[in-house]
Amino acid sequence: MVRAGDRALFLDRDGTLIHDVGYPRDPDAVELLHGAARALGVARELGFKLVIVSNQSGVARGVILPSEANAVQARVEALFACEGICFDGAWFCFHGPDDACDCRKPLPKLILDAALTLGIDLRYSITIGDKPSDIEAGVAAGTRAVMFGNLEHPLAEATFARWDDLEHWIRSKS
Repeated sequence: MVRAGDRALFLDRDGTLIHDVGYPRDPDAVELLHGAARALGVARELGFKLVIVSNQSGVARGVILPSEANAVQARVEALFACEGICFDGAWFCFHGPDDACDCRKPLPKLILDAALTLGIDLRYSITIGDKPSDIEAGVAAGTRAVMFGNLEHPLAEATFARWDDLEHWIRSKS
C-alpha cells in the first residue's frame, strides 16, 4: 500500500551519480561524483528512498558483458556504502534503442515498477538525471524532474551542475 509521503529520488546512474565513461565495464574505473553521497544522505534524512533507474544499452550492443554490468553496479553500491549510503533498489533496462522494449527511458516503466515494488507515492518523488530521457521518464511517471549537468530541458523543474546546489534545492522543497 502506498501512503502519502512514501517518496523517492529516482536516480540515473552514469553521469548523475558516477562519472560517465561511456559504457562502463571496469569496476575499478567507477568514481562517485563530488557531493553525490552527501546529498543522498540529506535526502535520506528527509525521508526519501533512493532508487537507481538506468538504461544500460551496452549489454544489448555487446559492448558490456552482463557480468561486467553487474560488477560495475556492485562497485557503485560499495563506494556509496563506504559513504553510509544504501540504495532501496536498482532497476535497469539492458535493451538497445531499437529493441522496442517498454522499459527503456524515456518510457516510465522502470520508475513505475520501482514505485509499485517499494510502495512509493510518485506525486511526492523526484527524478534526477543528466539526459532528456531521464526527465521525460520522470514526468511521464508523475514525478518532479530535475536535470543534472549542463543541459537544460523544458520539462525539468530545475537544472543543477553540482550536487551541492541540488542538495540545497532538495532541502528547500522538502
